[in-house]
Amino acid sequence: MIIYSVTVKIDLDVHDVWLNWMKEVHIPEVLATGKFVKHKFHRILAENEVDGITYNVQYYAESMSDYFEYRDNFAAALQQKTKNHFEGKFVAFRTLLKEVE
Repeated sequence: MIIYSVTVKIDLDVHDVWLNWMKEVHIPEVLATGKFVKHKFHRILAENEVDGITYNVQYYAESMSDYFEYRDNFAAALQQKTKNHFEGKFVAFRTLLKEVE
């Protein structure tokens, strides 16, 4: 299993709108690409959240080719949509993981 992990720190002033948008719009759109079989959405626990709250979404792909198809055909447009809604209100980084059995 290949895990595409996205960690996002979102500003407090847009947190509630962003969280709803992630659950109702963004994550369903990523899954609708058909390149991932499931996801997990986590809040990262931190002692100090005065400058934002951090979340991690893990999208599970059955193969590297599914991930590459997502990256090459869908990722840029979906990332741009996020930028359009929350420009300057978040930082994100992405990691690609391989499940070890």
